Amino acid sequence: MGLSPLEVKEKIKNLSWENKDKYVEWRRHIHMYPELSGQEVETAKFVADKLREIGVDTVIENFGGTTAVVGLIKGKHDITVALRADMDALPMQEKRDVPYKSRVPNVMHSCGHDAHTAILLGAADVLVKMKDHLQGNVKLIFQPCEERMDCDGAKKLIKEGVLENPKVSAIFGVHMFPELPIGKVGTRIGNFMASADIFRVKIKGKGSHASRPHMGVDPILIASQTINSLHHIVSRKVDPLHPAVLTVGKISGGFAENIIPDEVEFAGTVRTFDMELRKQIPKWMEHTIWGTTLSYGGAYEFEYTEGTPPVINDEKTTKFAISMMRDLLGKDAVVELEHPSMGGEDFGEYLLHVPGTFIRLGIRNEEKGITAPLHSSLFDIDEDVIPIGVSVMSYLAFKWVEEHA
Repeated sequence: MGLSPLEVKEKIKNLSWENKDKYVEWRRHIHMYPELSGQEVETAKFVADKLREIGVDTVIENFGGTTAVVGLIKGKHDITVALRADMDALPMQEKRDVPYKSRVPNVMHSCGHDAHTAILLGAADVLVKMKDHLQGNVKLIFQPCEERMDCDGAKKLIKEGVLENPKVSAIFGVHMFPELPIGKVGTRIGNFMASADIFRVKIKGKGSHASRPHMGVDPILIASQTINSLHHIVSRKVDPLHPAVLTVGKISGGFAENIIPDEVEFAGTVRTFDMELRKQIPKWMEHTIWGTTLSYGGAYEFEYTEGTPPVINDEKTTKFAISMMRDLLGKDAVVELEHPSMGGEDFGEYLLHVPGTFIRLGIRNEEKGITAPLHSSLFDIDEDVIPIGVSVMSYLAFKWVEEHA
């Protein structure tokens, strides 16, 4: 005999909270032993071992030749929904003094991927316990390399068939969000996060003694003028109604205060939601670099690399997610976010192939001192978010296959 809708909801909530200590322990283990993008070997082994302990039907390690782990919980019908978590950490030294502080020098989980992984493991645990009532398959994607565009992240997994065999009909993912208080969750239809591309520019001049600038071609001067001109692209080339960001985040060059060097390099990122604008901006950039460099007698190299596409939440799956989360957590707990973010996330790669929704989980708790932003050396989470996240992921997966079986 099947469970009533109320029984499904209560069972998922109860299982999520009853097992909170276990899920928190998993999160803390991952937090203490973080691994950088493409190096998530021990994290992947931990995930695979836990999935087998939980009783997940199929567990694939090293999916597509990467450190990814993919699990499959088999339900009664062919419909399949995917849940995704990222596993990689960042090259930072943790400064928050907690018992579960990172044991790895200069590596920490400052973006919450440890919690994402623990939440997805918890969701697997809940869904396996409810397998007799599960109307379809749930694919569990534990992804490496979200933080870097130069290694095998979502794009590689998709190329290797992670959304096939069985074919995925929808995908959901969650992310920690310090701007929402604990207990709140947020999402929005449409533009959610921007594309994230990177560029590198090398300005070539002619070195000379600093007292004889007329004898050389100063690449520092050219680079400074070029950077100033590049920043005018967004303010004067881009329609103000189309959000875009161009930021130079790194510059290097020179040897001493009395030497004009031969070369200067700088690098940065470009963000937008508009795919046509995404194609146009690098053309404007190169024209600006060419003109500025030429006018001072220098030369240049310009490299532009497309990174992650924008995260654009599907209307159908997002309306579904909002409705289900309100049913699960209460209407006031679910925030329809007014504005998108210019941050990037390779969850957008999945959304190019299958409808889905990305969701923010509030973690802010000023009483506990949990206020630091993402990518901060003081970042931490209110661990009450873990059973909340587990219940959200479990409920979305359970109800999606139930409604589409």
